[in-house]
Amino acid sequence: MSEPTRSRVNEQFGGTRDAPRPPLPEPLPSPVVDNHCHLDIGGGDTVDGSGWLHPAEALELAAGVGVPRIVQIGCDLPGAAWAVETATTYDAIVAAVAIHPNEAPRLDAVGRLDEAIAEIERLVVSSPRVRAVGETGLDYYRTGPDGVAAQRESFAAHIRLALTHRKALVIHDRDAHDDVLAMLDEHGVPQRTVLHCFSGDADFARRCLDRGAYLSFAGTVTFKNAPHLRDALAVTPLDRILVETDAPFLTPMPYRGRPNASYLVPLTVRAMAEVRRVDLDTLCRAIDANTDAAFGGPWSKGKVLV
Repeated sequence: MSEPTRSRVNEQFGGTRDAPRPPLPEPLPSPVVDNHCHLDIGGGDTVDGSGWLHPAEALELAAGVGVPRIVQIGCDLPGAAWAVETATTYDAIVAAVAIHPNEAPRLDAVGRLDEAIAEIERLVVSSPRVRAVGETGLDYYRTGPDGVAAQRESFAAHIRLALTHRKALVIHDRDAHDDVLAMLDEHGVPQRTVLHCFSGDADFARRCLDRGAYLSFAGTVTFKNAPHLRDALAVTPLDRILVETDAPFLTPMPYRGRPNASYLVPLTVRAMAEVRRVDLDTLCRAIDANTDAAFGGPWSKGKVLV
């Protein structure tokens, strides 16, 4: 686990993973996919062995409430390699690999960014279990002005990888809405582009949708202080909506502050259905179909492959 990732864990959970596990929610009427999860941070069989929930247990709990499939996101070289290995082991999981925008300046500072991106490309072509390039993008919240150039260089390189290898592009955008869209306009918008943990308002949602993007909503859409996210969700067409956990972060209400996991997706989906004033089963079926479309088609579930 890289040091920025370790800091995220400490910030989210007050330096501990001992918070009680939220109870299982009521199962969904139809299955959906958690399209953005970090099992290497929150899993027991992890890069550094320090997580709180093993991937097999995470899958079992999630499948029991109607979330039988997961997209595992690798954000640095160890995490990306682990994502591919885990997707090769569990057929309910596929992988996305990239250098996270907050990792890019650290690698650039030691002259290793180009080398790291080359390794990401090797992983992208190494297995059909890799369905996406991501999460990549821009983050002006955690990285100061000195890191912007490296983030933009990295983002541009990842956009090219997605276009070249016809993979989905998973975008991390924090406090960088205009620049994210400007870079997509400059370098090209992959046919399948996902705005991970969508954080904009209704106007920004429309601008992303105009470029053909899918908008992925996390537990933040349930937070009381996020009416702008609910406004964005309300204007997003049903065929462009995805759902995610970003686990172990961004746990939906009423368990905000505890470790997140894919089995809590039903809490977010139910809140989303209320915002959209749509039947829960209808929303579930749309999300499931949209995820398959965004990530290059369906994949199997429920088997260990090795």
